[in-house]
Amino acid sequence: MEAQLQEIREQQKASWNKFSPGWKKWDHEILDFMRPFADEIINSINPRGSDVILDVAAGTGEPGLSIAAMLSDGKVVITDLADDMLTIARENAFKKGITNVEFQACDVTELPFYDNTFDAVSCRMGFMFFPDMLLVTKEMFRVLKPGGRIAIAVWSGSEKNFWVTAIGGTINRNMQLVPPSPEAPGMFRCSKSGLMTDIFEQAGFKDVAEKELTGRLNCGTAEVYWDMMTEIAAPFVAALSNADEVMREKIKQEVFILINQKFPNENVIIDGNALVIAARK
Repeated sequence: MEAQLQEIREQQKASWNKFSPGWKKWDHEILDFMRPFADEIINSINPRGSDVILDVAAGTGEPGLSIAAMLSDGKVVITDLADDMLTIARENAFKKGITNVEFQACDVTELPFYDNTFDAVSCRMGFMFFPDMLLVTKEMFRVLKPGGRIAIAVWSGSEKNFWVTAIGGTINRNMQLVPPSPEAPGMFRCSKSGLMTDIFEQAGFKDVAEKELTGRLNCGTAEVYWDMMTEIAAPFVAALSNADEVMREKIKQEVFILINQKFPNENVIIDGNALVIAARK
């Protein structure tokens, strides 16, 4: 692996481990928000019977755990770069009584599995952060059996995801941050329609299809929204750590104004759009 990619990988691993307590705290809200995307992934790969399925960048365990519950004799291998996220996934599996799962911390660019191992691969909201997306897609293609199914979800454009831009745009505006390169790992890197379908086709996949869906993030209040975003979103926390107390409070109050203008009466339910890309080997 090139040195630059290795550096990004290590930074991401440290970040996901650091913010794993926040993801555990807000797991219920996030899973509800992501449910339409997870359901579409599951419908696309159609898990059944004795299938052996790989769930990549699974974080706290979804959609892998839901898939495992649908299998009569099969199993799901749940992977993530961060050990601490997989610890939460293990806890969730235990709570739900799901035993037909295995957990493995690994780098998606070097999946530790033989060729033609899995009947299907799922990946919910991981691709945007993979340094080399084509390399990752080729790895997923490699470990899939011939005819195997794959489905992933990535975020649509910023204009369709106010739940990110409400705080992110306010931080950038106040702190005059230079936006990252569109090609750098980040939330909206995969948002251009057709980008991921092209990558899938380059990797050798067939019958590639793209579908846009909407989820709803139910925060209730601006305060809850602020707490959630500053406990799970590493880029926002990193930016705010460089702000003094006055600037941080200014940003917070402007975010509250934005949220309350759009969602009065403490009814903060924010739409978020994502693309689901499905294909077969």
